[in-house]
Amino acid sequence: MKERIQKILAVSAVASSRREAERWIAEGRVGLNGKTAVLGDRADKHDDVRLDGRPIKLDDIGRDRRVLAYNKPVGEVCSRTDPDKRPTVFEHLPKTKGERWINVGRLDINTSGLLLFTTDGELANRLMHPSTGVDREYAVRVRGDVDEAMITRLKEGVLLDDGMAKFADVKYFDGEGQNKWFHVVLMEGRNREVRRLWESQGIEVSRLKRVRYGCIFLPSNIPVGTWVELGQRELNDLSDSVGLERKRIRRLIGKEKEQFQRHQKRQKIRQQASARPKRHSPDA
Repeated sequence: MKERIQKILAVSAVASSRREAERWIAEGRVGLNGKTAVLGDRADKHDDVRLDGRPIKLDDIGRDRRVLAYNKPVGEVCSRTDPDKRPTVFEHLPKTKGERWINVGRLDINTSGLLLFTTDGELANRLMHPSTGVDREYAVRVRGDVDEAMITRLKEGVLLDDGMAKFADVKYFDGEGQNKWFHVVLMEGRNREVRRLWESQGIEVSRLKRVRYGCIFLPSNIPVGTWVELGQRELNDLSDSVGLERKRIRRLIGKEKEQFQRHQKRQKIRQQASARPKRHSPDA
């Protein structure tokens, strides 16, 4: 069955969203069977679809999906390239053939923890859209006096510069005195929302780490700066949570499989290095 070209570009992860694909079509960058595509055009695997003159393979579009769980370190930015030459979250991800990794939401440069990547643009959009009600959980260390009245205000709603915001839940986790750890839950992903909510109460956030996105928790076996690919059961649970049909994990073959295995080996070395205890200089 033929699908709208913007959906094909998004589902195949050639575009990060349908909106981006629509912009490409409006700019005349997408071709269909030798002509410039227009919004509303449809295609299937028998059509010749091109982006900037490069053919897009349509044979396997929509049949499968992949998802990575990445443990983002502080200091990395959530973009493919950075004009200031800072490290990006894409640098250590495995290569893909005929598709690309899309980050599900963002974490600011000073926030660490769980960041999901998928090759399925439709899944990424569903996971990020407020209408699906996917919650995000963060571990946050704060400095200042936190009382029950403050927690109630944070749960009932606070007016920020870009509108009302609130935590769906706030729970004390650990710590004494001025430094305490809390776990907080958000139902959306506005820019620096966790920090701004606490700052609205005169409380400083000293550390922030995302530990859960929907039904996916940050795996305990992936050190900072490394990733793991979700299995079929986790992928099914994630798809079910946003009302998408289940799809299989794409089976890698040939050179792509060999390349992925090399990435896994390099990652295992980084994991072992992260787990190795650091030696301190006797002069320290």
